[in-house]
Amino acid sequence: MDTNLFLMGAVGATFFFAGLAKGVTGMGLPTVAMGVLGAFLSPLAAAGLLLVPSFVTNLWQLLTGPGVSPLIRRFWPMMLAILAGTVTGSTLLTSGDTRATSMALGIVLSVYAAYAMIARPIRVPRRLEPVASPLVGLITGLVTGGTGVFVIPAVPYLQSLGLERDELVQALGLSFTVSTIALAIGLGWHGAGLQGGWLASALCVLPALAGMAAGQAIRSRISPLLFRRIFLAFLLVLGVDMATRALWRG
Repeated sequence: MDTNLFLMGAVGATFFFAGLAKGVTGMGLPTVAMGVLGAFLSPLAAAGLLLVPSFVTNLWQLLTGPGVSPLIRRFWPMMLAILAGTVTGSTLLTSGDTRATSMALGIVLSVYAAYAMIARPIRVPRRLEPVASPLVGLITGLVTGGTGVFVIPAVPYLQSLGLERDELVQALGLSFTVSTIALAIGLGWHGAGLQGGWLASALCVLPALAGMAAGQAIRSRISPLLFRRIFLAFLLVLGVDMATRALWRG
């Protein structure tokens, strides 16, 4: 089989599955895409392909629901910190050290999956947000810049604030959208550009949207809890395998 044809099929299938996860659970597209693509592409190339489909799907998520303005006023310190952290952290992703970035990506995937499976929900009082939000944003940005994964610790933090369901979905969309823009800025700032070109990344929008639509259609027909457990177990195995292979490669 032609290598390019296989690669195109693998990338398309990856974004369809990533979109499916997002359609069922409301998140997971960049996490799945980076995890799977990182198995046969460099993390930098995977991050480049991720930019356009991540931006489109997360902007869609952000703009669907109640007003966006209150969320922006509440979380703008966190968003600015995400931007600063991502641009700084992208030094690792653009360093050319694929062993280090693959190991970091594997560790982040494993930690997130393990935490989400076993950790008890926590509640952060709103009075702590002025300090907690920028700190969480900075750490999230550093992790995003180094691995291309947006979820740690932003997702657990936003889930701990007691937001209404629609507010939480929008807040996650805001965080992911800003993270995507910040990652694009970080890659450009360090001269990496877009690995594979904007057209290749834009083409990945189609399978991602198809997967999202499929996920939304089947959400009511399957147990979201069961799907989430399978999804997290998959990420855990993927992350451990990626980190282990990177370690042995060294």
